[in-house]
Amino acid sequence: MASASSQPGPMQANASNTRQAQFELGTTLALFFWPSLGLAVTNNWGGPDSADKREWFAQATIDLLSENPDADAEWVEEFLLQVMMDEFEVNVEDESGYEVAEQMLRIKKDCEKGEFAEVKTLKERWDKKGGRSEDLGGLFKKAEGDAQEDGEDEDGTSEEGSDDEAGGADVDMDEAPPLVRTREPVVPEVDEEGFTKVTKKKR
Repeated sequence: MASASSQPGPMQANASNTRQAQFELGTTLALFFWPSLGLAVTNNWGGPDSADKREWFAQATIDLLSENPDADAEWVEEFLLQVMMDEFEVNVEDESGYEVAEQMLRIKKDCEKGEFAEVKTLKERWDKKGGRSEDLGGLFKKAEGDAQEDGEDEDGTSEEGSDDEAGGADVDMDEAPPLVRTREPVVPEVDEEGFTKVTKKKR
């Protein structure tokens, strides 16, 4: 009788799919837990479609990381800050963008090695905060289906809050960065070719 372990082809494909799904889920969660972005979405600073913009932002970041394997945290941070300025009119002046970029790159490396502990921790944190799974798009279903995670809290109601409270639950208001400037007259630097530069503190 042939066992699944005697078929390395499909198993390798499944392992690769699992690593990719976990990377996408982890990247999305790292972005969604960014207080600056959470505030922008909650307050519709990107307009009425702010939540949709956040989903697009997550997919664009996943694509960026996938297509640029040698990207470093500073380069990824520049991308994150530029999107925040362009799409949400938020000039992030603290170091949180760099921290999110570092976390994403760490998750990517871990997932490539088949290590999903940080992604699992982020997903548990999302569930405990009452975050809606549909806000993660199809990523959470794909990742959980591939990764043999315990799905007990999906079947029943969350102990910490009902689905009705989920709307604003993905933002930790006490984590809001004090240095985010919103809706102020921001005069971005424009270089000679007409490209807008992101203003940020130098480390």
